[in-house]
Amino acid sequence: MEQGIRIRLKRAAISGGLETAAILKNLGLMRDVAGLGAIFTLHHVRPPLPRTFAPNAHLEISPEFLDSAITRLKRDGYEFISLDALPDRIASDRNKPPFAAFTLDDGNRDNFDYALPVFARHGTPFTIFVTQGLSERTHSIWWETLAELLVQRDHLTFDFGMGTESFDLNKAGQRPAVFARFAAYVHAHDEMEAVARIDELARWNGLEPLDLVRTTIMDRGELRQLVRHPLASLGAHTVSHRALARLPEAEAAAEMALSADYVADIIGRRPAAIAYPYGTADAVSPREARLAAELGFSVGVTTRPGTIGKASAATITHLPRLSLNGHYQKARYASALASGIPMRLMGRRASP
Repeated sequence: MEQGIRIRLKRAAISGGLETAAILKNLGLMRDVAGLGAIFTLHHVRPPLPRTFAPNAHLEISPEFLDSAITRLKRDGYEFISLDALPDRIASDRNKPPFAAFTLDDGNRDNFDYALPVFARHGTPFTIFVTQGLSERTHSIWWETLAELLVQRDHLTFDFGMGTESFDLNKAGQRPAVFARFAAYVHAHDEMEAVARIDELARWNGLEPLDLVRTTIMDRGELRQLVRHPLASLGAHTVSHRALARLPEAEAAAEMALSADYVADIIGRRPAAIAYPYGTADAVSPREARLAAELGFSVGVTTRPGTIGKASAATITHLPRLSLNGHYQKARYASALASGIPMRLMGRRASP
């Protein structure tokens, strides 16, 4: 129950900050904080699903919101560019309008079904970052597996390392608390082992994790069909979607290189861009930015919030992105984020 209250308070604070930023932007204030432009990150784009428990709702937006966000950014004067064009744009930017680049992580099938028509209607380029293990159905999506398992079951048992614990999921606030417990477990332990144990738990309870992958993620053939569209491009997103900063350097480099090979086999050339799994400060470090440059990537993106500044060429393989979050689906919020004002209010600046 306490966790639910904390989540609601946090979301209310974020909404309040976005509203404040939207007002400041509409008043024409703090214009100097926007930088050159912004990179947006998305995951699922699909009609809302009726669910009472949706721990991954922040990772999905509706097609209608995407359409309204692009419409609002157009009205604000943004020029939409492909991620591949970003290095030249940063290097040559002189009295040009601000830019926006759209990216989508993981290769969800709804990107084809629902996002592509919106992007096509607006003539907006976009990049989908492909996780090889998901596309080839050799790896699961632990956060999707766990969400489905917690919906289907009323009771679970699991050993987090201190003996078997039992969870009555019908108790108020128990499902979100158990999900958070598993997420912390994944990020605090060997990720491959932790995910394997979640998969084992799911199978023991009659849920096949790879069936969820087959249902939601595009395979190689679908990706080839998608990339035939002139607005679409593909980037690398590793093989296993593990946090690279927690891996030995050789293993992290292999994850990045093999993912690039996989995308190259689909599109006929090496991808220019890579998105680091999770993208947070504890999941991607300057080491991965160095490895990306050494492997020939010209762009690398995190999920650190921020806009792109004039000197971003120096950190081109460690760039921030702005999340279009499912909990804040208002066009003025997308506009406020791109303005850079929310980050400045939090004491952050545009990417150097």
